[in-house]
Amino acid sequence: MAKRRGMRASPLFSVGKSVADRVLLPAIGTIRDRIVPLRSATAVLTVRGELAPLLFAVPLRPRRGNGWQFNLQQLYQEPRRHRTRVVASGTVARCPASCEGEQQNDWKQFEKFHRLRASLPRLKNLISNILYHIIHQNVKLFPLPLSIPKPRLCSVVSLLQMVSFDEEKQDRKLGELLHKEEEDLAQTLSSKYGLEYLDLSRMSINTDALRIVPEVEAREAKLAVFGIINKKLQVAVLAPANEKTKQAIQELESRKYEPTLFMVSTGSLERAWSRYSEISFASEVKAGVLDISNEQIKDFVNKVKSIANVRELVEEVLEMKKSFRISRILEIVIAGALATNASDIHFEPEEAYARLRYRLDGVLTDVLNFDLETFKLVLSRLKLLSGLKINIKGSAQDGRFSIKIDTKEMEIRTSILPGAYSESIVLRILNPETIAVPMEELGIEPHLLKLLEREIKKPNGMLLNTGPTGSGKTTTLYAFLRKVHTSDVKIITIEDPIEYHLPGIVQTQVDEKKYTFAEGLRSALRQDPDIIMVGEIRDEETAGIAINAGLTGHLVFSTLHTNDAAGSFPRLIDLGVDPKVISSAINVVMAQRLVRKLCAKCARKTPTPENVRAFIEKTINGIKGPFEKLDAGNYFVAVGCPECGGVGYKGRIGIFEAIFVDEQIDKIVREGGSEREIAKVAESQGVLTLIQDGVIKVLSGITSFEELGRVIDVGL
Repeated sequence: MAKRRGMRASPLFSVGKSVADRVLLPAIGTIRDRIVPLRSATAVLTVRGELAPLLFAVPLRPRRGNGWQFNLQQLYQEPRRHRTRVVASGTVARCPASCEGEQQNDWKQFEKFHRLRASLPRLKNLISNILYHIIHQNVKLFPLPLSIPKPRLCSVVSLLQMVSFDEEKQDRKLGELLHKEEEDLAQTLSSKYGLEYLDLSRMSINTDALRIVPEVEAREAKLAVFGIINKKLQVAVLAPANEKTKQAIQELESRKYEPTLFMVSTGSLERAWSRYSEISFASEVKAGVLDISNEQIKDFVNKVKSIANVRELVEEVLEMKKSFRISRILEIVIAGALATNASDIHFEPEEAYARLRYRLDGVLTDVLNFDLETFKLVLSRLKLLSGLKINIKGSAQDGRFSIKIDTKEMEIRTSILPGAYSESIVLRILNPETIAVPMEELGIEPHLLKLLEREIKKPNGMLLNTGPTGSGKTTTLYAFLRKVHTSDVKIITIEDPIEYHLPGIVQTQVDEKKYTFAEGLRSALRQDPDIIMVGEIRDEETAGIAINAGLTGHLVFSTLHTNDAAGSFPRLIDLGVDPKVISSAINVVMAQRLVRKLCAKCARKTPTPENVRAFIEKTINGIKGPFEKLDAGNYFVAVGCPECGGVGYKGRIGIFEAIFVDEQIDKIVREGGSEREIAKVAESQGVLTLIQDGVIKVLSGITSFEELGRVIDVGL
C-alpha cells in the first residue's frame, strides 16, 4: 500500500465492533467485526449496512500547531499491485485545554501512543476519538478528482455511497498481510529465546507425533509435537518460558523422549492443532498392525446393535469427504464386524458402485453400497496394511494384518481377486475367541462324543474331518488338539495359513512355491512329534506321507474336501492311497456342517407341516436312545427380534456324522465299494448321520428345518 509523500506513517489498525457501535453506527451503518494489524498505514475500515461494502484507510500526521492532518483513502486493486485513492482530506483540531474527563484523557493517550506506536488495543481507542471528531465536529471533507461525478462538498455518508469496492479480494490480501505480521513477530522472538524459527504452514505435520501429547494438554501448554524420529521429537512452542510449556517438556523428557524446541506463531500452532481432528481411530505401524483403542471398540459395541447402525456410521463418514475418511471407514467396518460377530467382510466392486457385505453366521448380509472412488482408496490402504503390491492388479494376492485391542490380538486374512470391474476384497476375521470352543460345546451328540474322546487318545492312527469350506473343520480339530495337549506331548501343525495361534504347539505355515504340505510333513516327522495336524490333504504326495505317519506311531489329524464321511474312502483311493493300508492307518472319518441356532428370545413353536412331518418321522425311525420320545408334530421357526437383529438366528452349532473303521468297513473298502455302499455298512455302528443329527436339533428347538435345508439336501 503506497504512502503519500510528506506523510509520516502510523501503525495500521482497525476499528472493532465496540468502537463501531459507539462512533460510526449513527452515521454509516454497521462495521464488520474484524481486527487487521498491519505495519504500513494507520486504519482500515470495512463498512456494511445500507451502503455497499467498503474499505478505507485513514493515515494521520501531526500539523504544526494544534491538530492533525488526515486523508480518507479508498483501497483498490490494479493489475499486479494494490493502490490507494484519496477521496477526502481534512484537519482534526487538538482538544482545547478546557476539555475535561474522558475526552481529555483520550487525547492525551492519542498524543502518547502516536509518538510511541503503542499496542493495538490502545490504538483502537485512538482511532475511535479521531473518527468521533471527523463525524461530530463538522470537519470539512474536500473530495479530490474521481472517475465518478463528484459534488463540490459532501458529507462522509454521501461520499461513501459513491464508491464501490471488491471486499473479497481485500479480505484475502489483508489475511496474507496479517499472517506475515504474525510470523515476523515469532521470528523476532525466536532470536530472543535462542530457538530456531519455523512456519508450520509450509511444513507437513506427522499425526503419529501429534498423538504423543493429547490435544487438550497441547492447547493448555501452547505446544505441538509435529515430528518424530525414534525418540527424537520436534516440538513447536509459542512461549518457551510459559510454566505449562516447561512442565509438558519435562513430562516428555521423563518418558525418555528428546525434544527439540522451535519458535512458531499462534497461527502455526492452530494449524497443528487442527490436525488432531484428522487423527484416525486406528494407526498403522510398519509390521502391518492396525491399532484400535479399547475405548473406541467399546464405543462401537455400544453403538452397533444391527447392520443398520454400521450403515449409518459409514454413510456419515462418507459425507465428510476428508482425506482421513478411508481410515475411519476401515475402522468402522472392522469394528462393526467384530461387534456383530461377522466371520468375513466382502468388498465387491460393480460397474457403478461398490458393495459391502458381512458374513453373519455363515450367511452373506448386505451392509451398504458406496462410490468406486472411495473403494479404490480402501483397496490401496488394505494392500498396504496386508503387505501386498499396489501396482499388481491382474493377479490374485493374499496377505494379512493384525488388530490389537488391549492385549488381545486378532489376525485378519486378506484375499484380493481381480474381477470384471476392479479387484474384489475379502477379509477373513480370525478371532481367537471363536475357536476357544471346548470339545463338549461343539454340538456333538453325546454317544458320538464319547467315541471320539476314545479315538483321540490313541497313540497312533489318523482322524479325518470332512466338509466344505467354512463348515468349522479347523475349529473342531483345534478343540481336539486342546483336549489332548499336555506338557508331555509334542504337537506340530502344518497349515495354510496358520489361522489361530495355540500356545505350547509348534505351528508351521506352508508356501505353495517354496514349502508344500508334503515337505512340511516330511520335516515334521524328523522332529519326533507325538501328534501331527495337517491342514488339508490336497495331493497324492501329502496323502501318502500322512497315511504312512499314521502307520508309524503318530496320531494324525487332517481334513479332506468331500460331501460326507463315506466319500472320504473313495477320495483317498483316487489320491493314490492303497486300499489295503487305509483300514490300518485311519481310525475314524468325520463329516460336519454348521447351522444357525434359533434366537432363544423370539423362536416360536408351531405345528409341523404334513410333508415335513412325514420326512422327519422317516428320518428318525429306528433311531434308538433318548431321541425316540421326540414329538414330530411341532417344530420351531425363526421370527426375529432386536436381540438377534431381526434375523431370528443367533450363533451357530455343528451337526456331525462319523464312520469308525472296523472289519466291515475294511472289507467294503478293500472290495472297492461305492460311497453309498460304505454308508449302508456304517449304519450298523449306531452313529447318527448328518440328516439325523440335524433333524434331532430341529425337534429340540436348536435350529429350524429351513436352516437345515440350507446346509444339506433334505429332498423337499
